[in-house]
Amino acid sequence: MAEKKKSRATVTSQVMLSEGIYSMWLKFPKEQDVAATAVPGQFISMYCNEGSRLLPRPISICEINKEERMLRVVYRIAGNGTQEFSKLLPGDTLDVVGPLGNGFTLKEGRSILIGGGIGIPPMLELAKSLPGEVTVVLGYRNDDLFLKEEFAPYAEVFVSTEDGSAGTKGNVIDAVKANQLTADTIYACGPTPMLRGVKEFALSNEIDAQVSMEEKMACGIGACLACVCQSKEKDSHSNVNNKRVCKDGPVFDVREIEL
Repeated sequence: MAEKKKSRATVTSQVMLSEGIYSMWLKFPKEQDVAATAVPGQFISMYCNEGSRLLPRPISICEINKEERMLRVVYRIAGNGTQEFSKLLPGDTLDVVGPLGNGFTLKEGRSILIGGGIGIPPMLELAKSLPGEVTVVLGYRNDDLFLKEEFAPYAEVFVSTEDGSAGTKGNVIDAVKANQLTADTIYACGPTPMLRGVKEFALSNEIDAQVSMEEKMACGIGACLACVCQSKEKDSHSNVNNKRVCKDGPVFDVREIEL
């Protein structure tokens, strides 16, 4: 497959959703339309305009508007690169490569979508896209429930908070159990400890599950092996029990990988 080229995207809007978390809409030119082929669960690599920051920042796709050639990203400031992104204004431009990685496989039947922290944004486009009955469980540290209301038109929404200030006190699996939720397929994105709990719950209840891995990335195209996770099968690229999160993922069947 040919290497994807950089597209020059234009910022159309940017707002702060909560402390350190920003929502940005990007519009792409007709001849370099990244939104045209994007699917839920994929990500884009965003390049800084400041020349010393050479590596792109991988950001999950939150929403897709193919008609307007636009993508939405919701990201947390984690360093100088994302700090730079947060200063961009409507009309500013930046280089983007994408869409990258493999997205979720949409299945019929009842679905539970589980998002934790900054793993919540990619669940929104998925909630909009899935057929059948959709339930969403969102995990937060406290009652700063960013994006929660945006899920309401597409799914029944449940919340867990670490401090018990909203919803179920505890983690997302505590909320699933407290509300006696069940489904044919679970889709999840969040930190590894959360995904480990999702895998254990899914396998013990014989539910199919797909998880989107959060890993630090460098190249974003599978060449550098900086973002590998441990897999059950040997990888044909490296001949070891690894999968490249950027290239083979970020979405995996829970039975493919070790958590």
